[in-house]
Amino acid sequence: MISVYSVSLGCPKNRVDTERLLGALGAPVRPVASMAEADVVLVNTCGFILPAVEESVRTVVEAVDEISGLARRPLLAVAGCLVGRYGERDLAAELPEVDLWLPNQSIETWPDLLARAVGARVAGVGGIAPGYAGGTRLLSTGPSYAWLKISDGCRHNCSFCTIPSIRGAHRSTPAAELEREARQLLDMGVRELILVAQDVTAWGEDMESASGKGDLRPLLDRLLPLPGLDRLRLMYLYPAGLNDDLLAYLAAAGAPFVPYFDVPLQHAHPDVLGRMGRPFARNPRVVVDRIRKHFPDAALRTSIIVGFPGETEEHYAALTDFVVETRFHHLGVFAYRAEEGTPAATMPEQIEDSVKEWRRDALMEVQAEISEEIMESYVGQRLPVLVDAPHDEWPGLHTGRTWFQAPEIDGVTYVSGAGVAPGALVEADIVEARTYDLVALAEPEE
Repeated sequence: MISVYSVSLGCPKNRVDTERLLGALGAPVRPVASMAEADVVLVNTCGFILPAVEESVRTVVEAVDEISGLARRPLLAVAGCLVGRYGERDLAAELPEVDLWLPNQSIETWPDLLARAVGARVAGVGGIAPGYAGGTRLLSTGPSYAWLKISDGCRHNCSFCTIPSIRGAHRSTPAAELEREARQLLDMGVRELILVAQDVTAWGEDMESASGKGDLRPLLDRLLPLPGLDRLRLMYLYPAGLNDDLLAYLAAAGAPFVPYFDVPLQHAHPDVLGRMGRPFARNPRVVVDRIRKHFPDAALRTSIIVGFPGETEEHYAALTDFVVETRFHHLGVFAYRAEEGTPAATMPEQIEDSVKEWRRDALMEVQAEISEEIMESYVGQRLPVLVDAPHDEWPGLHTGRTWFQAPEIDGVTYVSGAGVAPGALVEADIVEARTYDLVALAEPEE
């Protein structure tokens, strides 16, 4: 038995990496709530943007400080994108207290490396569970949902992004491995699976049988019929991959697929999209119209970057008009940051921070009004709510999600009443709406 205190920073893909790593060790793992109880302290870092780098470094330094005073010092392992971005050699020179560095370019070796390091300290560590992606994950998301990472790395070269240099080239996980992992998750009682990758629509393009283009349909053919699957959600769908063939397939498939489309558009003006190097046609209205042709009532989520180098007032006004016209269910707006090593960082016409922050705040005010109107439209309806967890402060109240709410990034539904418990899927009456959240009451069917 290995006692592990783990911290997973950044995106859901990191969380999956942590869960897979801990599940693939050659001995049972017991999660613990404090470093003093741990044989291993694992920090899986993010390094996508500078604030994430700073948070990762701060978390590692805090772990070093905490374990240095313990009578029995646990092994400190640091994994993930911080290691991928800056390299073990430079990081080790700055943080020699770290016992093991795990770069994500060689993620398949993590279980072996960690088990060997732990084996030198903890008696009873056996061999390695076969198959990194096929191991039984140690879930950290509770009974209702789990993320399923279907590929790693990225094939695109957006001018503002560090991901290809950190996580490497695009690599799809074989469908058979993903089906096995999905079955294991459902056997654990998970009700919702959420497919994630840097570009979910690129899955399969690097496989021998592929024609050079991603095609999710063979994978979805395996996943959609799985027993116990109540919801299948697809996250991070690049616009070019959302072609009519895939959308028609999804429309015909129906449940458990939920018509929620997370499409990272990043901007709406062709001049800005061109400078960003976005890998698709420069009119985002095309993909929005295409989705709504097949799914008139689809929930749309996107992310937007404001203040990109060269973004004019005209560009920003066009972006605002696009947000107003499209009426996204969910919108994330980020002020551009110049990341070292990216082409965008050296572009001319960099924009003042104060301007970027004003544009971000103003666009979020626009979206808040849209979100509030959309949430209000659900009051009086009865909707299925998947219950995630008890509320931290109010006994009897739980947080959950409707079909148009993804975990960790969207609003939630506060639900109470009959049958409400973590992992339950209950029919509930929507009784109140807030800007981003709903309030619901579950009652027995008459």
